[in-house]
Amino acid sequence: MTSPQHLLADEVCVAYDRQVVLDGVTLSVGRGETVGLRGPSGCGKSTLVRVLALLHRPDDGRVSIDGTPVTGVRYAVPVGLRTRVAVLFQSPRAAADPRLSLTDLIAEPLRAVRAPEPGVRERVAELADLVGLTPDLLTRRPHAVSDGQLQRACLARALVHRPDYLLCDEATAMLDASTQAHVAAVISDYQRAQNAGVLVISHDEVLMGRWADRIVDLAGVVTAPAR
Repeated sequence: MTSPQHLLADEVCVAYDRQVVLDGVTLSVGRGETVGLRGPSGCGKSTLVRVLALLHRPDDGRVSIDGTPVTGVRYAVPVGLRTRVAVLFQSPRAAADPRLSLTDLIAEPLRAVRAPEPGVRERVAELADLVGLTPDLLTRRPHAVSDGQLQRACLARALVHRPDYLLCDEATAMLDASTQAHVAAVISDYQRAQNAGVLVISHDEVLMGRWADRIVDLAGVVTAPAR
């Protein structure tokens, strides 16, 4: 039997203290598919992203990648499994270490798994070109670049391991229109090249309608296909 090709949160429950944030939520993102996720602020969208990104352990339910259950989070998950999922957050400044140059920011996930340095430099240069970062920008630290430039570096970092699934949590909300379009185009091109699954959280209904193959309300109501 062929294994399912999707990232799956199955009956996931999460509570902070006594506040239930997610209660039996099921969501799947197939390979090559773009799924839009919407819902009011505070309904648990970002928490669900963290669960799917293997950054937060659910209180109940499970996460699986292409049929393989994932029982741990973060570094407790084997490298070959955890690097198959990447996340791009809304605020690049909150996600980026201010002490690192953009080169080191992009390279850090590869160095964390002890990738050979020549290959690291080659991959950083490849991704910098892909996201539109010039060599002079790569030597700068986050405080010396714009939000759009920093988000491009964070996107390059997210793609560094060639993930099968990319989770975008309001990833374009803080960007100007031209940078927003560029980031979306890079992600779409990557998706086609790698047959990657993409989850998009956005309050921009126009963007969601153009980008997503289907849209899911966190309450579990699925709309008709977006296109």
